Amino acid sequence: MTHFSRRLRHLLKQFDVHTHRAILALGIAVVIVGYMSMPTLSRMAVGVHEDISFWFSPTPELAFEYGERHFDGQDVRNYDIGRAARYFHKAAALDHSLQYVHHELARVAFLRGDFGTAMTHINVQIALHGDDTPNSYYVRGLIEGYMGDYASAAKDYEYFLKFSPTNWAGINDYAWVLLKAERFEDAAKATEDGLKYFPDNPWLLNSSAIALYELGDLPKAKARADKAWVAVQKVQEPEWLHSYPGNDPAIAGEGIATFRSAVQANMHRIETALASSTIQ
Repeated sequence: MTHFSRRLRHLLKQFDVHTHRAILALGIAVVIVGYMSMPTLSRMAVGVHEDISFWFSPTPELAFEYGERHFDGQDVRNYDIGRAARYFHKAAALDHSLQYVHHELARVAFLRGDFGTAMTHINVQIALHGDDTPNSYYVRGLIEGYMGDYASAAKDYEYFLKFSPTNWAGINDYAWVLLKAERFEDAAKATEDGLKYFPDNPWLLNSSAIALYELGDLPKAKARADKAWVAVQKVQEPEWLHSYPGNDPAIAGEGIATFRSAVQANMHRIETALASSTIQ
């Protein structure tokens, strides 16, 4: 074998080894990227399927269905508030009176901090459907509360609770606006009623502790705050997402941490006040 032949053969062997390694590395990279991109690819596929389906069948019901799919905070893969809003708007454009479409548009606007638009939609919803969608009064109370109109918010919560008297979230949010309005006795009564049905609910326990603190009943306030602190440790992401429907699941962990910090701060405030009153 000539020197040239031996050199060529050696080069081919090296080429084969490097080529195999390169192909293997490329294959691994493709698998890794593909695996990491699966959620993104899945969302893209869902989006393309929806857009094509809606193009062939542009009904308000289908648009609303797609909006709901992307507004479900418990569906981590498909949650997309922007896409939800687009399809809710499509549904409203096709059928202005579709039963829950303005309700959902109000919720979207509220979560985006656009309270004026949220109020416009929820007022349209109630004007069109009234008591057929009683939870719309809850949503309006929530919007009014964040806008600082506590009197109107309290009235809407009271009306909603006539339909769902044991809805703990409604009771707690009602107590929240009562506290903001400095109606502490009413807030204490509302939470007391709620705790009859949900004695270990950390939201109700915390609100009750605040109301009792404001009323000067520090020993009972401390007992409620201590119990709220124990209960809040058990709150996990599924429960938080269920309690805050429509919220971005990506912030669930942050939301739980903020809630725990609020309960802890409230507990320490009550402990400090109680210690101060004992010294005096």
